Amino acid sequence: MPEPDGAIDRKIARAITAWHRTNARDLPWRDAAAGERDPYRVLVSEVMLQQTQVARVVEKFCSFLARFPTIADLAAADEADVLAEWSGLGYYRRARLLHAAARAVVSDHAGEIPRDHAALLTIPGVGRYTAGAIASIAFNHPEPIVDGNVARVVLRIEARAETPNDTKGLKQTWKRAESLVRASTTPGAFNEGLMELGATVCTPRNPRCPRCPIADHCFARKRARQDEIPLPKPAAKRKPLYITALLAIDAKGRRLVERRPDTGLWAGMHQPPSLDRDDRFATSAEILGSLSLEAGAVLSEFDHQTTHRAVRFRVMAASAVRKGAGRAWHSRRQIASLALGTPQRRILLTDW
Repeated sequence: MPEPDGAIDRKIARAITAWHRTNARDLPWRDAAAGERDPYRVLVSEVMLQQTQVARVVEKFCSFLARFPTIADLAAADEADVLAEWSGLGYYRRARLLHAAARAVVSDHAGEIPRDHAALLTIPGVGRYTAGAIASIAFNHPEPIVDGNVARVVLRIEARAETPNDTKGLKQTWKRAESLVRASTTPGAFNEGLMELGATVCTPRNPRCPRCPIADHCFARKRARQDEIPLPKPAAKRKPLYITALLAIDAKGRRLVERRPDTGLWAGMHQPPSLDRDDRFATSAEILGSLSLEAGAVLSEFDHQTTHRAVRFRVMAASAVRKGAGRAWHSRRQIASLALGTPQRRILLTDW
């Protein structure tokens, strides 16, 4: 007689939790000495990890916490300082939302991140996934989480040949994730283990099935379809963007720097004087008319891809420099502390 679903879910939950105790990676936000279940650390790490590789978050997490050790410190900080500390992680809207979340916690919740899942969802930038992560990991509440890693594990357990973000299928994935976490006696440890399993064993390609603690419960493996599930997402169609960046260097070696507009790509961050076009690079006449700078030799061209844009940069030397409103000369040391996107940092700090 087949086991009821509840019994299977309890077995899966126990197996993943036990596996995680001995196989979890040593990550700074799990440092027990610093407060493994501190909700602020959970919030910061989970926002940083959205669409970003773990290795890059490892590089930034400790310095961010050193700069803003408490949620009150983060709430009191200037946005420019938050963006500067976030530099290199990309998706800068997350930094702004994290900053807004900190301010909301201080103003609306007396500086304490709420324990209640519904209250968590009222905080700016905290959606169902982040709320579930905080509620379960920090407070051990049986709230589900579904990210790309979790979706892949669930789809393979159920042998569902779907894309992870299929609208109808995603509802079912959340439902199964909820069933699994509620079958666990330690929801936080289970959810962390589920994410860890997807990141290190149940990987997108060449899953390590012999090392999987729930291989016996995986229908994709039983049907030899683990390499086919989930189905690949459609390739992203990125719109082109051409950015001409003017590098102006004075006699002291300082670079001319300005802020980007408050909306759009790299909003409010710093850059060399630049002109964006959707169809082609700007002409010298357009550069002079828009930037009040004369373009000299082409120093470099390179590509940079974001989620929605295929960006082509052209770096040109600037002559007949006019500083202009909103621009300032900065030394390299000063530039290193500014809020910069990765390509802008490359342009401004390269030895040309």
